[in-house]
Amino acid sequence: MTEKYAVVVIGGGAAGLSAALVLGRARHRTLVIDAGEPRNAPAAHMQGYLSRDGMPPADFLAVGREEIARYGVELVRDRVVEVEKGEDFTVVSAAGRTVRARRLVVATGLKDELPTVPGVAERFGRDVLHCPFCHGWEVRDQPFGVLATSPASVHQALMVSQWSKDVRFFLHTVAEEELSDEDLRRLAAAGVEVVPGEVAALVTEDDRLTGIRLADGATHARSVLFTAPRAVPRTGLLERLGAELHETPFGAYPVVDATGLTTVPGVWAAGNAVGFAEQVVHAASGGYRAASAIVGDLLMTDLDAAVREQSPA
Repeated sequence: MTEKYAVVVIGGGAAGLSAALVLGRARHRTLVIDAGEPRNAPAAHMQGYLSRDGMPPADFLAVGREEIARYGVELVRDRVVEVEKGEDFTVVSAAGRTVRARRLVVATGLKDELPTVPGVAERFGRDVLHCPFCHGWEVRDQPFGVLATSPASVHQALMVSQWSKDVRFFLHTVAEEELSDEDLRRLAAAGVEVVPGEVAALVTEDDRLTGIRLADGATHARSVLFTAPRAVPRTGLLERLGAELHETPFGAYPVVDATGLTTVPGVWAAGNAVGFAEQVVHAASGGYRAASAIVGDLLMTDLDAAVREQSPA
């Protein structure tokens, strides 16, 4: 017979593990199915999480797995390939396992697609970065570069100037005419130098970033490069379930309420599955909110069913 759980959590990152912890403590039989693709895997440390500042992401997840196991939560390394909604949800994994669940938490996150400049992908999470809140303190006062991926990259160039006063904004494939007069005034006020011309490659020495080489051969000495990846939300399962999505500048994400409930009854989403800017601390909070809402939802559903059974016909 197909195994049945109260809740299946799809995704074992901060959001999924946080949801599983709350559900396990509430005595609900819970299964976490994790494909093992955390967004922050390239980073050596995570910052800004109170009491966990500087902790390696892999260690954070390992502790989370140990914690949920104390409450009988099951975790399997697998990938969900299909999900269907009937009276319950039917979840099918790549390994061929089929389970049923009364409720779902989708915490599948997103994938970062990096600019195709040689060296960017190889150094991402080390001295090629995207979030100054995550890494700005660690690289403060070094010579920064910002690789534009669109005119909106102006915002990133302005933000990183909080951590270094030596910032060069490489327009790459963005034409200077695409920047507004206000953009140029703000960049000048922040002391950010605008560098036109396409970036050809990163220059490294002794496994460290030392410069940015343009297509014309000019090289700018830089030890840190910020760039904005293209976010690709992993919304395939939500779309199969019929969840409504809304477009943002960073991709299409599910419409959710304050607890993470999607437009599909019984399906919650949390973490980067609901937005590009969810940091680890936000993701953990979102998983907690979703799980606590599910606990209440299941309780009231069962109590209402009991009342109906006790009521005279």
